[in-house]
Amino acid sequence: MTKIETGVRERSVIHERGSLHVVDYPGEEPAVVLLHGFPDDHRVYDKLLPLLSPRRAVAFDWLGYGQSDRPDGAGFSSEDHGSELAAVLDALGIPQAVLVGHDASGPDAVAFAVDHPERVAHLVLLNTVFGHQPSLQLPEMIRLLADPAFAALADAMIKDEGQRLWLLQHTADQWGLDALDPEGLAIRSILPQFFGDPDQPDALAGIRAWTAHLFDALDTQDTLADSGALGRLEVPVSIIFGQSDRYLTPSLASEIAGLFKDPEFHLVEGAAHWPHYDQPHVVAQLLKGARTSK
Repeated sequence: MTKIETGVRERSVIHERGSLHVVDYPGEEPAVVLLHGFPDDHRVYDKLLPLLSPRRAVAFDWLGYGQSDRPDGAGFSSEDHGSELAAVLDALGIPQAVLVGHDASGPDAVAFAVDHPERVAHLVLLNTVFGHQPSLQLPEMIRLLADPAFAALADAMIKDEGQRLWLLQHTADQWGLDALDPEGLAIRSILPQFFGDPDQPDALAGIRAWTAHLFDALDTQDTLADSGALGRLEVPVSIIFGQSDRYLTPSLASEIAGLFKDPEFHLVEGAAHWPHYDQPHVVAQLLKGARTSK
């Protein structure tokens, strides 16, 4: 464990498949635990984390990503991620958390809340997906990497550094990201997954493994939704979406909200796919004000 001057602690949590990199901001319980999506890491929450004070706030990197280990055969199913999340909660002594899932980690947060409702004080979904909703529109890069019919082409593009960089630049433009901003998400959190940086190796194996199972994962999410488990969930739920997300739109947010019983619903103006980065003060106030289960 390493202590930083601000009181924030960086920890390594041992899971049976490897070591998870965790950032822990001390404060009041229940802790806000933030799950990153694809293809980024815990640094997507750098702007949000300090604003959650006086609440305790925790973010970590999934195995295969960020500064966590790169074990052979690391899994990216909701069950795999649920096991990693449980390891973090147990190691940090967090009996119950405000659980925040963004992007591809939203379904992981939902599945964990369904399986372990006693450990979730409030479930928060930020610009995420869940199953084959009518308004679902996947980014072109994600569709390319996920479609088994184009696996050979996708592998060739990812293997070639020039093609990989072009693909990222094109996707950044579609998402409205400034790919040249040294303090922006593209360089701080996304680019290192594809090329590595001084703090971590690349996450290419994880990128290909996660996307290869995306369509199957959406089918599994449909099955869970059809079972009625989300509507029966006795955990408070908030749907918070950046209003200007080109792909995961307010219409999709409404469809996902309809899967739950009486969720809180918020569209964040001036924010796109990463509302916690575009409007961190707004998202922080929503998280700190979220009602919690007893």
